[in-house]
Amino acid sequence: MTASSSNKTQGALAGLRILEFAGLGPAPFACMMLADMGADIITLTRPGTASNDFPQVISRGRRVCEVDLKDPDSIQSVKTLIKHADVLIEGFRPGVMERLGIGPEQAQAINTRLIYGRMTGWGQTGPKAHLAGHDINYIALTGALHATGSRNSGPVQPLNLLGDYGGGSLYLLVGILAALVERNRSGLGQVIDAAITDGVLSMMTLSCEQGLRGQFTEERCSNLLDGGTPWYGVYETADGKHISIGSLEPQFFALLCQKLDLSQSLHNSQNDASHQDQLRATLKQRFASKTRDEWGNIFKDSDACVMPVLTLSEAATDPHNIARNAFVNVDNTLVPAPAPKLSRTPSTIKGLSSETIENLSTAIRSWTP
Repeated sequence: MTASSSNKTQGALAGLRILEFAGLGPAPFACMMLADMGADIITLTRPGTASNDFPQVISRGRRVCEVDLKDPDSIQSVKTLIKHADVLIEGFRPGVMERLGIGPEQAQAINTRLIYGRMTGWGQTGPKAHLAGHDINYIALTGALHATGSRNSGPVQPLNLLGDYGGGSLYLLVGILAALVERNRSGLGQVIDAAITDGVLSMMTLSCEQGLRGQFTEERCSNLLDGGTPWYGVYETADGKHISIGSLEPQFFALLCQKLDLSQSLHNSQNDASHQDQLRATLKQRFASKTRDEWGNIFKDSDACVMPVLTLSEAATDPHNIARNAFVNVDNTLVPAPAPKLSRTPSTIKGLSSETIENLSTAIRSWTP
């Protein structure tokens, strides 16, 4: 890794230079985490799009420069930045960077140590590679979306957490960090083809394993973790809110039964198929008898694996999250703290606004002696 005179913040990735081509979704989120870890990131964005008019939570920690990638002189300056970069991250459709003259082969001819991260939904190859798409489309193709929701509701979109950030950002990060470790041995960079569909399919490995054992069916709400069991799911409470239960292990299920004062016959019903409907109806009735917070207090110090379903704003005031410093106040704005927590080189949020670089020449000077 090269030293960076502009990045004074120490973190696990202090001194790492990353050139980001601005985009939406998973690539910016991955760069947010890299910036929190101390990486020096220069983001190239289209003319007229750099703005600090509102908090840029996901775009934080970068220096932003507007650039016209259709201008040959600008491309030449971008190539100079590539020469001094450790990592390049882009999320365009396949072929766009090649047409600009800064595809992987062209970039690594300039800098053989460059790690080239390519973030897309469908990947660089395959019949859908050039199609537009969003999180919901990608997870639809993997079987993950089909597995969500209830029998009556049909599939339910899990925000953009599963596709964009789970199968996308985090797998891109794993690839980049692995390539950095390998570069210490070989001295060479490599290309990371991070596709959301690939990442989400990888995350479906447990379901595949359960299928091989005959423990998974593709019928929604018929499995251990998808609402198919009454003792792993969500129930409505008296105030219209919800409580979650995850009493998988027998000892935790026993505690659940004890706290709810269930009949002895139901204590032995966890794996008895003939009692599942009765157990579900009883749990539904019990949880509907008290408010969410009343149940939260009843199960507060219990290993029954019962927790209230909180809103995001409620999560910020939860005692456990407060004790973990899970939210931090930055520029008078409360935001989730960087994760995971590192002991010697903790990640930090360096403000919610990005620094605007006047031009590419200024960016180049910051990366050259």
